[in-house]
Amino acid sequence: QTRVMESGGGSVQAGGSLRLSCESSPVIDSCMGWFRQAPGKEREGVAAIYAGGARTKYADSVKGRFTISQDNGKNTVYLQMNNLKPEDTAMYYCAAGTLWACNTWSFSDPDTGTRFGAWGQGTQVTVSS
Repeated sequence: QTRVMESGGGSVQAGGSLRLSCESSPVIDSCMGWFRQAPGKEREGVAAIYAGGARTKYADSVKGRFTISQDNGKNTVYLQMNNLKPEDTAMYYCAAGTLWACNTWSFSDPDTGTRFGAWGQGTQVTVSS
């Protein structure tokens, strides 16, 4: 059974950068996703990577600023976040699933996350203005 663990969160000023890491064991699953949830808001999908890292998806709100990637040798998925904004403040979660989870991923579907079987504990990202 896949287990994932996030790291790399922190506090930065607007315009700054952070890189989140998600270590997956025993290996990276077919579909890996990053989600976030801000206080009082629903969980939302941020980015996904699948097909061995060849395909990615991004929420419109992070396109051009965030980059998802994976290092198969380290069994780690990364989320590079640049030009951070206060509205990016949230708890960020890594999730692992089958290829079906990514193929059916929809950023407008609040149930997208339910298709993922393994979740980490989350890492907090706080962006101050």
